[in-house]
Amino acid sequence: MSIRVLIKDYPHRAIALSTPTHALVLRHSPTSTEHNANASTASLGSSGAAAARCMVEFARLGAMDLADYRALNSVNAHGTLGLITVNGDVFLVVVNGSRKVADVRPGETVQRIHSVGFYCLNSANYDALLNDEVNPYPTDTIDEEGFEMGFGRGKSENPMEHPCLALKKLLSSGTFYYSSDFDLTRRLQERSSDAATVSIDSLDAGFLWNSYMIQPLVDFRSRLAPREKQALDASGILTSAIRGFALTVTVPSSSSPVRAPRSGLPSQMTLISRLSCRRAGTRFNARGIDDDGNVANFVESETIFCAPTGLCFSYTQVRGSVPLFWEQATGLLPGQQKITITRSPEATQPAFDKHFENLELSYGAIHVVNLLSNEKPNELELTHRYRHHIKQSPMNYAHDQSKEHELIKLTEYDFHAETRGPGGYEMASMIQQWIRDSADGFAYYLSEDIEERTRSDGKEYVTRKPTIVLQQEGVFRTNCLDCLDRTNLVQTIISRMALEILLNQKSSGVSQDFWARHSSMWADNGDALSRIYAGTGALKSSFTRHGKMSLAGALADARKSATRMYINNFADKGRQNTIDMLLGRLMGQIPVHLYDPINDFVIAELNKRSAEFTENEVIHILAGTFNLNGKTHGLHEDLTPWLCPAVVSSQQCPEIVAVGFQEIVELSPQQIMSTDPARRQAWETAVRNCLNENAAKHGQEEYVLLRGGQLVGASLSVFVRAGSLKSIKNVEGSLKKTGMSGMAGNKGAVAIRMEYANTSICFVTAHLAAGFANYEERNRDYKTISHGLRFQRNRSIEDHDTVIWLGDFNYRIGLSNEKVQKLCHVSDLETLYENDQLNLQMVAGLTFPYYSEARITFLPTYKYDIGTDVYDTSEKARIPAWCDRILRKGDNIRQINYDCAPLRFSDHRPVYATFQCLINKIDEKRKEQLSQELYGKRKEIVGDTRASSGAAMEDTDDEDLLGYESVEPGLPPASSDRRKWWLDNGLPARSRVQPPSDDHFPNHKRPSNPYTPSPEPDWVEVRTTDKPEPPPARGTQRARTVDFNNVGMSVPNGVASSTTSLRPNPTARKLMAPPFNVNSPSFANDSKNHSVAHIDGSNDLRRSTSAASTRSLPGLPHRTAQPTPASNRTRDISRKAAPPIPTKKPSLHGTPTSPSLRYRDEPDSGAISDSNPSRPLPPPPRRSIVERKPVGSGNGVGSLIDASDERPALPPRTGTGLSARGRSLMDEEPEDVENLKGWEVLRPVR
Repeated sequence: MSIRVLIKDYPHRAIALSTPTHALVLRHSPTSTEHNANASTASLGSSGAAAARCMVEFARLGAMDLADYRALNSVNAHGTLGLITVNGDVFLVVVNGSRKVADVRPGETVQRIHSVGFYCLNSANYDALLNDEVNPYPTDTIDEEGFEMGFGRGKSENPMEHPCLALKKLLSSGTFYYSSDFDLTRRLQERSSDAATVSIDSLDAGFLWNSYMIQPLVDFRSRLAPREKQALDASGILTSAIRGFALTVTVPSSSSPVRAPRSGLPSQMTLISRLSCRRAGTRFNARGIDDDGNVANFVESETIFCAPTGLCFSYTQVRGSVPLFWEQATGLLPGQQKITITRSPEATQPAFDKHFENLELSYGAIHVVNLLSNEKPNELELTHRYRHHIKQSPMNYAHDQSKEHELIKLTEYDFHAETRGPGGYEMASMIQQWIRDSADGFAYYLSEDIEERTRSDGKEYVTRKPTIVLQQEGVFRTNCLDCLDRTNLVQTIISRMALEILLNQKSSGVSQDFWARHSSMWADNGDALSRIYAGTGALKSSFTRHGKMSLAGALADARKSATRMYINNFADKGRQNTIDMLLGRLMGQIPVHLYDPINDFVIAELNKRSAEFTENEVIHILAGTFNLNGKTHGLHEDLTPWLCPAVVSSQQCPEIVAVGFQEIVELSPQQIMSTDPARRQAWETAVRNCLNENAAKHGQEEYVLLRGGQLVGASLSVFVRAGSLKSIKNVEGSLKKTGMSGMAGNKGAVAIRMEYANTSICFVTAHLAAGFANYEERNRDYKTISHGLRFQRNRSIEDHDTVIWLGDFNYRIGLSNEKVQKLCHVSDLETLYENDQLNLQMVAGLTFPYYSEARITFLPTYKYDIGTDVYDTSEKARIPAWCDRILRKGDNIRQINYDCAPLRFSDHRPVYATFQCLINKIDEKRKEQLSQELYGKRKEIVGDTRASSGAAMEDTDDEDLLGYESVEPGLPPASSDRRKWWLDNGLPARSRVQPPSDDHFPNHKRPSNPYTPSPEPDWVEVRTTDKPEPPPARGTQRARTVDFNNVGMSVPNGVASSTTSLRPNPTARKLMAPPFNVNSPSFANDSKNHSVAHIDGSNDLRRSTSAASTRSLPGLPHRTAQPTPASNRTRDISRKAAPPIPTKKPSLHGTPTSPSLRYRDEPDSGAISDSNPSRPLPPPPRRSIVERKPVGSGNGVGSLIDASDERPALPPRTGTGLSARGRSLMDEEPEDVENLKGWEVLRPVR
């Protein structure tokens, strides 16, 4: 699909990738730290650098206006590799040029990238530097007068170099490949043939070289609705790139070993090599292994042969550096390139084990082919250590197994010594005799087209469907020192061996022309991989290509060696830096964050309102497992006690029945390498007849076989009621062998998955390793199956809502036979279960994590004498055990029954379990309708905040749309100073929360972040005696003051408050503070009145703290505040007063000013009338101080608080336990003292 690159410069720079139907638009958004120097960096990464933010939008062309965009160049793009930041600028990386190099299967093509473009999202400064796209005739070397300067002159006047030039050279070097048709990061065996599009999030990150750049777009894709997600995948805009080699050679019909009759069509032979990016680097910069088990120069090479008959062959092998911690110094002479092993064997073993465990999970058993020399000391030391670690590997434990079944085999083949004689490199083929057995056991992947005849509308149709015949169950891991020259030659031999095994079974003759094409393809592969790692083509490629070594080939090897020496010593450091930048591994490299404000809001709202378009339905499931011991006479017995047990009526005739068999055939040496479906089909017929008889008895519709699968002796068949078929989709099956190191099917698993409405369900039947003491091997089998069994789109077992495991897990009871027999006789199931191996391993977290098993209420199901209820009386005297189990996992499943059935024709008893499963049904039409409604409403509220919007966004700030990153997952982004875009169309945020009553006020003890969990209530209740009155108008009478602690308590006329107060003196506000004299008479008088002045000259106005907070009291309506000194705003009231300062009010000093200030209860003849307009208004209260209330006329005296710049703490209510000690300061007892109950008296502190 053609993709156009469009750009717009005004009002905001934006770049669009447009297809005929859709467009992806990106626009840079400045980060908050660019605008605000005081912005918080608490939510930033450890590097302190914020992610570069870009707005993104993906929609149909009709939904966006691209009229203001212009084409950046006349060449169509082939997709984007992602986004990257270089020197603070954000660049969109686009594939501008590519060429088809491979056709794997019909409809599957591979393209090689030969040109990429870097388009800056936030600056137009670099547009003119893209000379090869914009200006084919650069004038960088011409001076102002038109004369040629040359490249070596005027360096100070050289134009600016594009910051991505090194990345551009790397990506355009011809070593990167992509495919829009299939998942190029996975081998043929791991991907489905009927996947319509490439799902970018299911790619193998180990081989995805643009994973760092494409990840922001993958995250954006994951937030899209399913329809847009499919459209984005189908558009081909997102491109996945591998590095390595890909080539298809055409084999004419005359040379092809597999010919299509009467067609004359040629065959295709393809080689794909995928270089891992996990420990990527150049020759001397990347050696050995890392702590995650990744090795340098790790390459997966896959040989594919497809014939026009529908036959498709695939064979995979890997290469990689010796998996030890070692380094090699560069040097101009070979003797200077010394090898150093940097870790001890004990410190190396964990990483070594991790590497081989990953290989075993991906490929099965491993055969190591080590080609290091036994004569060179450096290589000999590596060989000894390699051999030691393989022997110490836990994957090679034997127990009672023979060495042939070890998971790791080692062949040491000194390549140089073996090829030194007159035979030359031809003697390398002698390695076949050492690896032939493993090559036969590993097999290969093979699929063939099978004709199926179907009838529809009375007509018979013949369809051809690819069917998997064989799967590869092991891999050769080849290495030398660099894993280049010797390794490539031996891998060519192994690839030829695998093809010969296939063709011998097909009895096909092979022409020499076919092998010549095969050798030439592998020689090109060796050259390509060598150029990536070492800088030159591979040595010995002349022999690989032609089968003999010529003089010209020897001279070419000498030239390549000299070139390598120069590149490795002088150029590799820069190449390594560029590779690290591409992979996002440089220090301080800033990632890119993409956001779509409206779409992200819609997705979040849909999740919240899922109940509006989702319905729930409860279905019933029956799962049954039975080890048949290879018997067939049970086919004609009544299976009703097992498949149709006597359960409650609601559990009868469940919607889904999953039946698993083990040892459906006798596991003889002849059987375990192949699968015979006849026995499974016979049992499926017997099961279906039993189910349908029971359904007819209960008046229910009949059952149909949904799908069956078989792995030699293990089989799984899923039956569903006919009426449920309309709700079931995406049914898939998969197998995984674990027996005999994964080479044979005597042990393993069969899995079938489906989607019932919108709930995914997976059934797995497994037959794990036998043997009383082999519980660790059984744990390993579970891990191999759980990680290695894959469905389409790389789905694993754990990627389902509901998972049910059933089968013969072979876990035993860890007691003696005699004791188990006695416990079974008295039905002491608790003691037996406490010693059950599966129970103990699950409790320890070593197997089946997060799975559950219902309470076992039946006796052990193994091993019985056939036809009786007597446990094994043979010479082996097997200990009774619960080998046959059923486990479940999922939040939507509930187990109802768990029991065994009395069928006696096997040495096992069948086990069944019934479940209730909650199924989600999504009304897609209603969901789409609601999505459109939310999108429209959101667009009206926040305006056109899309990446493709035009001038409407000119005055807006993108930072307002995004805000800072959330401190915790699930929190909304913080607002900015300008806008809160999710509230009231940009108006400042305001609370509409109302208290439960007038007596409730916000609780100041709650944390400031409302989303932080806290046991404190939102509101506290504060009882008041009278309702607070509104504040008086400016200029009205203020005859009395208000106590700030008891807002409901009014002071009667003629009664003075016990609060320590002084008269306000308007003139005192403007006087300078007099010097403090401790010998002043007023100091002594004040001491008698217990108003002791501190050394700093100020009265101590501290009061005892109160449990009640003033924040919970109502405040005055907002008035224009008087400016308050900064020192008073931040000062803690409760701490000791500061020394006197010149601006401190005289009323607070030890020497009173005239007129003298008095306590409120002293007679005052010179009080200033409140009606006097010359009296200044007191300053407005602070937020934490309660409103003032007028209390009528009378002898009003200004509170001491009125005369103070700093208000003291408020007195507590009585009963708080914090009352001030000491006598009252009132000189006379008021007559109506009852009105002052509940007040506390302030005692001046000495």
